[in-house]
Amino acid sequence: MKLDFMFFFNALFLGVGLAMDAFSVSLANGLHEVKMRPGKMGIVAGVFGLFQGLMPLLGWVCIHTVVQYFRAIETLIPWISLGLLGYIGVKMLLDAIKCGECEDCRQKLTVSALLMQGVATSIDALSVGFTIAHYDFLSAALAAGLIAAVTFLICFAGIAIGKKMGTKLAGKAGIFGGILLIFIGIEIFVTSFF
Repeated sequence: MKLDFMFFFNALFLGVGLAMDAFSVSLANGLHEVKMRPGKMGIVAGVFGLFQGLMPLLGWVCIHTVVQYFRAIETLIPWISLGLLGYIGVKMLLDAIKCGECEDCRQKLTVSALLMQGVATSIDALSVGFTIAHYDFLSAALAAGLIAAVTFLICFAGIAIGKKMGTKLAGKAGIFGGILLIFIGIEIFVTSFF
């Protein structure tokens, strides 16, 4: 694969497209945890970037090794995303309703919730492995790295915007964040049929 302008252009715009679901979830995370420190913001954005970068590379590996098994799983991708984001969103929504938005009750983003979000928002990126199947491994790895970097930047910005909005929406941020996660899960599910 020739590493020319079009290669980088395509990888960067692919990264932007793939990062939109992760951006929305990052926005919800910022809404829910308005006092998230910059270090944790970097970790959260890094997890999204890592998953968004690894999934296309994993898809590339599947194409070159076990494509028949991957095609069987591909139909489950929208259901997995809907289930994971729906579960996290409903939990966030119920916690916000049950406990309110008081400072003592507001829960921080846990590692398990972050990992579920990372998988749910990036699992559709597995199919990107099909689009980069003609790349050699180093080109595929470079494209995945660019996708991860773009996702990191977009998600970091999403958390920052969510934190700012969460401060302004005090009292309703957890409810709004939960509804947003449920909506994203439904959107991923519905658009998979078109």
